[in-house]
Amino acid sequence: MPQAKAASTRRSSKSSTSSGSSSQRAASKPSSAAPAPGPEDAPDAAASPWAPVSHRERQREAKRNAVLQAAAQLFNERGFHATSLDDIAARLNVTKPTLYYYVKNKDEILLQCVSKGLQMMLEGIAASRAAGGKAIDQLMTCMQVYARIVTMDFGMCLIRVGDEQVPPESRKELRRLKSAIDQEFRRLVAEGVAEGSIQPCDPKITAFVIAGALSWIGRWYQPGGEYTAEQVAQQCIATLCDGVLRRPAQAAVPEVVPVPAAQRKVGGAKAKTPARSGKA
Repeated sequence: MPQAKAASTRRSSKSSTSSGSSSQRAASKPSSAAPAPGPEDAPDAAASPWAPVSHRERQREAKRNAVLQAAAQLFNERGFHATSLDDIAARLNVTKPTLYYYVKNKDEILLQCVSKGLQMMLEGIAASRAAGGKAIDQLMTCMQVYARIVTMDFGMCLIRVGDEQVPPESRKELRRLKSAIDQEFRRLVAEGVAEGSIQPCDPKITAFVIAGALSWIGRWYQPGGEYTAEQVAQQCIATLCDGVLRRPAQAAVPEVVPVPAAQRKVGGAKAKTPARSGKA
């Protein structure tokens, strides 16, 4: 019996060894029924609750522009000093601390509003210049651009508030931009005089008159009034260009046909040639 038990133990051990070897060979041999996992089998990446950087930047810029737009409207309606950050926040339905994510203070808001108005004008004037054409055509386009912008929120803010309320450190830059607009008007007036489309004048004074008259639109114009912004611009430009004095039509002068001396009559009779007296 001990021998039989030993034999049984040896068979069991051999069987286990054989089974283990078979398992190892099976494990080392690739199976066509179970392919190796690929990238598509990897678990999905966790979705980020934050938008991509570019998207976040666009959203922030859009919200910042909304702050400036609301501020410009309130500055135009109430004046700069009578408008508070609380007023701007209330117009946007946000809290006052929310504004500080986009602007530092009210002075910075005013500076940005005025800068936007100036930049819009400079870009419009540059576009009219790039379009080419005669000086008078460019001047008319610039006047239309200027008149249209001063009826918009940022342009109106530029005119109604004025750069004297802008922080001193920024005032110099704003005046430089305004000077660039003035110089462009002067250049076009001078070129118009040279080409004969504008009557002789002092380009400096004429540029001041044009810019001053069109700027004043931004002070009295009210959206939703009797005239649209386009109608206001057209009428003001027509008045500047044509003047206010009525020029009476010159009476037609009949053509005079010369009559030979021998056929001239005095009182219905032929004119007599006076007799010579013989004296000089």
